[in-house]
Amino acid sequence: MNISVRNLTALGLLGAVLVGCGREAVETPPAPSAKEPAARTSPSPRASAAAAGPKPARVPAAPPTMAPGPGGLTPVYTHRAKGAGKGAEKVVALTFDADMTADQGPRAAQGERFDNPQLIETLRRLKVDATVFMTGRWAEEYPDQAKSIGRDPRFEIANHSYSHYAFASPCYGLPTVAKPDMADDVQRAFDAFRDAGAVNVVPYFRFPGGCYDDAALHALAPAGVTAVQWDVVSGDAFAQDADAVAEQVLDGVKPGSLVVMHCTRSAAPVTEQAIRRIVPELRARGYRFVKVSELMGG
Repeated sequence: MNISVRNLTALGLLGAVLVGCGREAVETPPAPSAKEPAARTSPSPRASAAAAGPKPARVPAAPPTMAPGPGGLTPVYTHRAKGAGKGAEKVVALTFDADMTADQGPRAAQGERFDNPQLIETLRRLKVDATVFMTGRWAEEYPDQAKSIGRDPRFEIANHSYSHYAFASPCYGLPTVAKPDMADDVQRAFDAFRDAGAVNVVPYFRFPGGCYDDAALHALAPAGVTAVQWDVVSGDAFAQDADAVAEQVLDGVKPGSLVVMHCTRSAAPVTEQAIRRIVPELRARGYRFVKVSELMGG
């Protein structure tokens, strides 16, 4: 894990993006008593289980997070740095921003599609684990999809703010959230995921447009999230050439990479097509697809 250097140069490829789509406790059995009679008949496994009663329910491990930075600042994760280089485990996290700003309801009502169900189905068909960074407004517009994604064990939902307004300025023309309102904006998104019925929700946050500063990291501290950026920009925002998107990802991925893509038909129309090339080619190179929680936990 490493703290991001705030270098947003690569975000130029995103343009003016306004929209987009534990460890378990292990019990050690007691050692058998040395005084136990050797002739004692051992009960059958079934009888032993019955005598012991029902097993305790498995408690899922909490998603890994990073410790706060200096002065309690929200920590920032960009990729798995540990083990990079020759012999590193070939894992990569594909992430998809499901963007919708708070004021885009009228455009959705007129037929603009901020979702991309075909992309989600392709990920399922190809058996790709992935993390969807969703805005609360997107979850409110597409609650059935938010619930479906958030109950599928192949996916996890992370927070991309409620409004998709910027947390630092300037940021590609996005309206800006006031510093005192930032933590509330993030919490409002988590509330929207819960109201939609999503279950697989992780305490990760991605800044809209990738824009942040120390003031934003301080303002988000009460939210208790780990900010998640990326080290590979797909260039899928507003792209029309799926092969160009695929090549940019394939050229940039290294063991432990974290790729940013989008889950919206209106602003990233060729992402699903690019995925159909990216996934088999990376698998042919020996890569395994993981969610951010696994990448961070590794």
